[in-house]
Amino acid sequence: MSEGDLDLLRRMFAAAVDAAAPSRCVPPHLPPPPKGRTVVIGAGKAAAAMAEAVEAHWPDEAPMSGLVVTRYGHGSKKPLGRIEVVEASHPVPDAAGQAAAARILAMVRGLTADDLVLVLMSGGASSLLALPAPGISLADKQAVNRALLKSGANIQAMNCVRKHLSAIKGGRLAAAAAPAAIVTLMISDVPGDDPSVIGSGPTVPDATTAEDARAILRRAGIAVPEPVAAWLARPEAETPKPGDPAFARAREIMIATPFASLEAAAAVARAAGVTPLILGDAIEGEAREVAAVMAGMARSCAAHGAPLAPPCVLVSGGETTVTVRGGGRGGRNLEFLAGLAVALGGAPGIHAIAGDTDGIDGTEDNAGAVLAPDTLARARAIGLDPAARLADNDGYGLFAPLGDLVVTGPTRTNVNDFRAILIR
Repeated sequence: MSEGDLDLLRRMFAAAVDAAAPSRCVPPHLPPPPKGRTVVIGAGKAAAAMAEAVEAHWPDEAPMSGLVVTRYGHGSKKPLGRIEVVEASHPVPDAAGQAAAARILAMVRGLTADDLVLVLMSGGASSLLALPAPGISLADKQAVNRALLKSGANIQAMNCVRKHLSAIKGGRLAAAAAPAAIVTLMISDVPGDDPSVIGSGPTVPDATTAEDARAILRRAGIAVPEPVAAWLARPEAETPKPGDPAFARAREIMIATPFASLEAAAAVARAAGVTPLILGDAIEGEAREVAAVMAGMARSCAAHGAPLAPPCVLVSGGETTVTVRGGGRGGRNLEFLAGLAVALGGAPGIHAIAGDTDGIDGTEDNAGAVLAPDTLARARAIGLDPAARLADNDGYGLFAPLGDLVVTGPTRTNVNDFRAILIR
């Protein structure tokens, strides 16, 4: 194991996270205060940090109040002056998120054309803004959400279903806020940076349909509760579409993206004399299968100097998926690294890191982990079978005993996953 190589990978990950810090990204994009009131609302893992940045740069004399909801543990260290921050559950919604969403929807009703709704959206908002459609209970939504998480469905599919089961997502928040002006500042955590997918697009027109949602549930083999099936069959389940007058005064600004974070990490590698290659910011697929492909690319670099000659680093982002079949612990980044370790088989001179930029991989306490050429040997020396850990979806059980977890705590931002494979 080369500590210098692992240090470089950790610094690249830190640069990717820092590039999406709300304190850096929010202030340049704040709109001017309106004639009337400003209502600040928001949701996501970055919501509290975004709200702090708004308060720090909003004119004292301009009327402003608001409420944002973030994940447990991702809130502010002390109460803000004008924007309330509440915490709720992610990735499975809870009653706290439902209550916050109801309050947010109530706050934007009855505004005038002189008012401004400033919306702060980041990854995680879909679960945190949990306001079920009429006739659907929170327990119904939780059941569907858990089933989707286990099914291996990608983020676009999950958010399509979430929009059509919600009273606030899929443009319905914008419909409630009209005729006020709406400015949505977005930190993207989705492949392609599609505004309608980030947080399930509460202020953005929705081009998907209720039939799309039904088809996704059918393909995933999910037996939904009867109230969910009944709602999805009703005309009211349809979301506001492009061209709806509710969006006449709504605009979105993308203030941080996965690709910008990959570029920041690549700059760190370049400064260290290592040639970076950004493979893409929207890589999807089963985590272990993506790992097998990238292991092949890393071996090609080492053996043939293609697509790059060493020293080089393959950098990628996006959101892989894990179809849960075992009973282990760990999120998609540890699943990726376990798959990469098995596929590389201890190949010399190759180190890697994978982590979620929000600081939490899945539901564990780590952002991700690092991988070295001796990972397999060290695991076997303490009685661990890496292939068996992978088969049980137990990346945590592989990397935690080795002391190779990357633990940052909540970063209070989120531009999806970060992966880097360094080849010497």
